[in-house]
Amino acid sequence: MPDIASKIGSSVSQLTREFDIIAHNLANVSTVGYKRRCNKFSQLLTDRQAGTKTEAGNEANLCSAFDFSQGSFTETGRTLDFALCGKGFFVLETPEGPLYTRNGMFHLNQNGQIVDSAGKIAAGESGPISVPPDVGLSQISVSSDGSISAAGTVIGKFRLVDFKDNESELTAAGLNCFKAPQDLTPQSPDNLIVKQGYTESSNVQMVEELVDMIMVSRLYEANMKFLSVGGEASKSLLNVAMG
Repeated sequence: MPDIASKIGSSVSQLTREFDIIAHNLANVSTVGYKRRCNKFSQLLTDRQAGTKTEAGNEANLCSAFDFSQGSFTETGRTLDFALCGKGFFVLETPEGPLYTRNGMFHLNQNGQIVDSAGKIAAGESGPISVPPDVGLSQISVSSDGSISAAGTVIGKFRLVDFKDNESELTAAGLNCFKAPQDLTPQSPDNLIVKQGYTESSNVQMVEELVDMIMVSRLYEANMKFLSVGGEASKSLLNVAMG
């Protein structure tokens, strides 16, 4: 009984974690460029109960993956809104090193540099991209490859990167950004298109998340009920043994 109780207790902990992740996904259903966090422990548990075999080592990765699939596009008409079509990321410069994001809602800081909402500088291929002070926003245009022109003059190009098959090694860095391990080198993206005046919506599918939440809740309740019944049974046996 102790071994069974331990396993069920572990399952309850994993289900609680999955519930929190689903809730976080739902909270970001409207966050630009958000990539949903994956967690399928409940599915693994259901498969086990049905006698379905799962791949070895699969359980360890159930809570660590992001779904980097493309979100839909929303036209904003705003000059410094950009969406990425295809696999890849914008690069943001920080004192701790580069971060990567799909959120292309930028603006200009007091120095005329293109930055994100938190003030992190959008990296260009030759460093920060600065817009001349005498150029209005309506004079800024960005081509599909990320080249930026101000009043007809090219002033820089977004640094765009991809991690190919190593995307799963990225970890959350807060504010819809990701960081890469030091030994993971970003590569040039293939067929990545920059769309000016658009944003990429969150790839969270609300209905799917709600269905998953219901499944997790039911499994949680079932496991808690088993623990409760098992606890009462152990207590009864102890009382009998003690006379």
